Amino acid sequence: MTAEPLRVGNFSGFYGDRFDALREMLSGGDLDVLTGDYLAELTMLILARDRLKDPSAGYARTFLRQLEDTLGLAHEKGVRIVTNAGGLNPAGLAGAVRQLAGRLDIPVRVAHVEGDDLTARHPGSLAAHAYLGGFGIAECLRAGADVVVTGRVTDAALVTGPAAAHFGWKPSDHDRLAGAVVAGHVLECGTQATGGNYAFFAERDPRELRRPGFPLAEIHPDGSCVVTKHPGTGGFVDVGTVTAQLLYETGGARYAGPDVTARLDTVALTQDGPGRVRIEGVRGEAPPPTLKVGRNRLGGFRNEVVFVLTGLDIEAKAALVREQMGDALAASPPSEVRWDLARTDKPDADTEETASALLRLVVRDPDQRKVGRVLSGAAIELALAGYPGFHVVAPPGKGSPYGVFEDVYVPHGDVGHVAVLHDGRRITVDPPLDTAGLDAVPPPALPGPLPPGPATRAPLGRVVGARSGDKGGDANVGVWARTDEAWRWVAHELTVERFRELIPEARELPVTRHALPNLRALNFVVEGILGEGVAAQARFDPQAKALGEWLRSRHADIPEVLL
Repeated sequence: MTAEPLRVGNFSGFYGDRFDALREMLSGGDLDVLTGDYLAELTMLILARDRLKDPSAGYARTFLRQLEDTLGLAHEKGVRIVTNAGGLNPAGLAGAVRQLAGRLDIPVRVAHVEGDDLTARHPGSLAAHAYLGGFGIAECLRAGADVVVTGRVTDAALVTGPAAAHFGWKPSDHDRLAGAVVAGHVLECGTQATGGNYAFFAERDPRELRRPGFPLAEIHPDGSCVVTKHPGTGGFVDVGTVTAQLLYETGGARYAGPDVTARLDTVALTQDGPGRVRIEGVRGEAPPPTLKVGRNRLGGFRNEVVFVLTGLDIEAKAALVREQMGDALAASPPSEVRWDLARTDKPDADTEETASALLRLVVRDPDQRKVGRVLSGAAIELALAGYPGFHVVAPPGKGSPYGVFEDVYVPHGDVGHVAVLHDGRRITVDPPLDTAGLDAVPPPALPGPLPPGPATRAPLGRVVGARSGDKGGDANVGVWARTDEAWRWVAHELTVERFRELIPEARELPVTRHALPNLRALNFVVEGILGEGVAAQARFDPQAKALGEWLRSRHADIPEVLL
């Protein structure tokens, strides 16, 4: 086991991230490994549709174009690249990388990981893929691979695999692996750890935020790490940016994965100098006995039209168009019809746009005909027969397919996790010997509330940060305080009942609150608020990216001592 730290950087947080980030990371400083995360629930659906058109597709082609410009530099600097850009076809991408290396005459060894694809076992799915862990990646690296391509692994596995290979960790090294999982979770979304999408961005110099650098982690043999970035790059790294990313798309104290369950309630963060945050103390437990499988299937067809309502009598105009459209659709009604009125209008507005509200109609049905010309014809025929000032943002089309994401779980042994080495050898990765169920963690002790005192009505965001995201049809909203005094207040103020009052969309939905005192944070999981997942586009913000910012904008009686 080596004592030298492992420097792991990230160059992609999603399919479509900054194209030149791979070169920036290679040229900006010393690294041992670069990771690229391209996959999300929606991405898997996009790649599945690509594969329907072309069986040789199914991977992130952007990565190949990035590599064409940087493979020589990575080889020259001895930086290994690990990426899940293989998507639905990791063998295909690995082969394409070999062809690229041959054409460029660069002697690199390319390996890949497979076994996640369970689509054949799930009839009706466009894609069904198990979330694999990092030990297949570790086998590839131990055998000397310079580039490792995977399909659907957990985002954190892109870091746990290199760390396990570098330090010689075993599956039973739960605390060390948990530390690497936390490091991987901080890195996986790229610039979200270096000031991107940050709640308190307005406190920083705008020049600092124009082009945040990508993050890296210096991982140590005990699993602790320091999160930082290359010198001279934009953005910033502090306890706040790392806290925000730790809360992103998580749930309770137990953060489960195929290699280990990391205890987020044990994470300790300290500022380790300018632009450096130390993460230590992370405890790990045996992983759960099952693997998550993400299934994407076609849900049907959807169409929408957005009516612009300007000036006076907004509610009456909305009622009229709803009645007219209802009459037009009555002969062959879609299975789902949803209306949403956004009162973006202002009285006595000085521009037409700010005098206007938006009325959005969304229809869904398994039959494309019921959401196609039936809808578009009905909407357009109102052009001269509707409310005064009738117009729409854009004419509706013929209707488009939408996807549905579902989670199912299978035993580890049902999945053939295989590392395909650069020389063609195949190594089966055994499932973990030890597993443990995900029992609820007892509620932690909270600090005493603030003493009574004067309060001022103000936005919650004056004293707390937030970050939110999606997991299938559920959303999470992580809220954190930056001082002990603010934590004492928010820990008692922001109950589940208060959350439901502030976020009316959650009033009829199951909401669970998880307290993480080490991070001075609360994490709320709202079940079902996103319907059948991002691809179904069930709400205005289908991935709940701004749900936390909505919460921060809501007003509360905040103790003046905090303001």
